[in-house]
Amino acid sequence: MLAARVLERSRADATEAIITSEHRALTRFTHEFIHQNVDIENLSIRVRAIVDGRTGVASTNAADDAGIDAVVQRAMDIAAFAPRPADVPVLAARSDVTAPPAAYVDATANATAEQRATVAAAIFAQAAANDCWCSGYVTTSAGGLTIANSAGANASFDGTESGANVKMTAGDSTGFAERYAPDARVLDGTALGARAAAKARASADPLAVDPGEWTVILEPPAFGELVMFLGSHFSAQSYDEGSSFLSGRLGERVMGTGVTIRDDYAHPLHPDAPFDREGTPKQRLALIENGIARTVVTDSTWARKLDRANTGHGQPAPNAQGPYPLDLVVDPGNASLDELIAGTKRGLLVTRLWYTRIVDQRKTILTGMTRGVRNLRFNQSLVDALETCTFSNDQQRTGGYAYALVTPAVKFNRFTFASTTNY
Repeated sequence: MLAARVLERSRADATEAIITSEHRALTRFTHEFIHQNVDIENLSIRVRAIVDGRTGVASTNAADDAGIDAVVQRAMDIAAFAPRPADVPVLAARSDVTAPPAAYVDATANATAEQRATVAAAIFAQAAANDCWCSGYVTTSAGGLTIANSAGANASFDGTESGANVKMTAGDSTGFAERYAPDARVLDGTALGARAAAKARASADPLAVDPGEWTVILEPPAFGELVMFLGSHFSAQSYDEGSSFLSGRLGERVMGTGVTIRDDYAHPLHPDAPFDREGTPKQRLALIENGIARTVVTDSTWARKLDRANTGHGQPAPNAQGPYPLDLVVDPGNASLDELIAGTKRGLLVTRLWYTRIVDQRKTILTGMTRGVRNLRFNQSLVDALETCTFSNDQQRTGGYAYALVTPAVKFNRFTFASTTNY
């Protein structure tokens, strides 16, 4: 076992080895033509050596004996020059963890370029049938994670991912669809292409609307672009340092009573590793429950600093970012998306947002732009918007380059658009 070989070669007082392997494949297309196929395999060895209370970290992708000896020695050498913290780092102990069901699917791990091309071809057919052109990608990946240390921790996880992202462009309008799942066999190019094309047709001849306060229904891809910015607020580090809207407010109602946000590594739409990057078992947590701020996530460092339990949300230590919830889930409501739309007298339905950025971290004020109607720029506190909202009854997996989460669609009764654009 590679991690065991690393530990055997270390002369440090304490040693941690994180082994990650990945096989990622990506098929990209535009104008009904596959223009790029990427297939990457990589193995990474990260060593954390603790010597006399000091920590050194080094990484390599050389897995032979010489490479392992070199990276272990480099970590120890770095530790010799590192400052000695007030509290000596404590490594995770051994614990039993169980991966969530269906996190790894052989069909995804063994997917071929031809299979991805078949999904893309079905999307192309929908573009042709609807007088559109399309762009996007189909991706499949498999990865492994092992964390072992000299304190006895030894945990491993294998997972797969697949996804398809489709943008359809008509004469003066666009449409979007996406699907992500551990099992690549559920990627339906025909359904995705048809949905994106229908969105493009429905938004033809886009109207210009006035900025101001609107009733807005955000579908999961759009709402996910906002929810991702809440992740850092649930960190014990941001909570303690005062950059979180939760700071000093645990136990208080901070959102509408219909809002429950969890961190759940075992959700069937997004099964993830059952342990964090320190080897500590993850806890499944209600972060916001019926609008009430219940807890924040911790790692070994911040659990000690705040005298709280370690919830198993550590990133590779040491790090400046602190603990982080990687598996956010927004609970669904009772109405279907169609019912949310039918119950809206005047409002906007938004499938996707773009160029979303933070304006004020503590107040959760975000800015970004719509697609569909003549583009609008929003400037809105997400926490304020979640005070009066209604969720649809179906959840979807959504994501981007830096995040993955599960959410229903949401209807905001008050959502502020600050300006319009001419395109």
